Amino acid sequence: MRSIWRTLDPGLLRAILLVCLADGVVGLSYGAISVGGGLPIWAPVALSLLVFAGASQFLFVGIVAAGGSPIAATIAGLLVNTRHVPFGLAISDVIGGGWRRLPGSHLMTDENVAFALGQDDPRQRRAAYWAGGIGIFVCWNVGVAIGAGAGAVITDTDAFGLDAAFPAVLLALVLPSLRDRSTRTAAAVGVVAALAATPFLPAGLPVLLALVGLLFYRTGKPAMETVR
Repeated sequence: MRSIWRTLDPGLLRAILLVCLADGVVGLSYGAISVGGGLPIWAPVALSLLVFAGASQFLFVGIVAAGGSPIAATIAGLLVNTRHVPFGLAISDVIGGGWRRLPGSHLMTDENVAFALGQDDPRQRRAAYWAGGIGIFVCWNVGVAIGAGAGAVITDTDAFGLDAAFPAVLLALVLPSLRDRSTRTAAAVGVVAALAATPFLPAGLPVLLALVGLLFYRTGKPAMETVR
């Protein structure tokens, strides 16, 4: 564990710590929303430990709180989490094999995948992934536990703007990648597709539809080289 933190560049370490703090605040919001929506205190805590997927957890609570079936909420959460399939393919070498595969997959989040893919050095990639994953896991679950305990008192989390922290963190992470023209094109297509589908599809599915933007991504390699 110590070697992971020592490997990190000071600037990268500072960024990871800030993201962990922000995710802790979002976790507090999630815990408060869950209990305020009628769930018992143990439910958001258990979901955070066993599922550990913020977007899916928010979606699950939203559907159940609105009177939807837990089964439907679970299916919706699984659909949202299908984005982890390309994530896993992209950072498979970072996680490693053997016993690391299971905990490494469980700790996979949008943020630590973005941190890992943003590094050129293999050691930095591994360190960024594991440090981000472990740090976010701890901060998220601590935040959820505190938020769940305060849920009976803080009934309107929207008034605090806590729900805005999660998308703000993700936006800050992806902005540097948009310097690449091909990435900007793919992102723009994905945004347009998701926004166009939002009025017609259930929550969570427009985000998956945004993956069509990958069809417009080019690595810059010649076609024959790509095939090889």
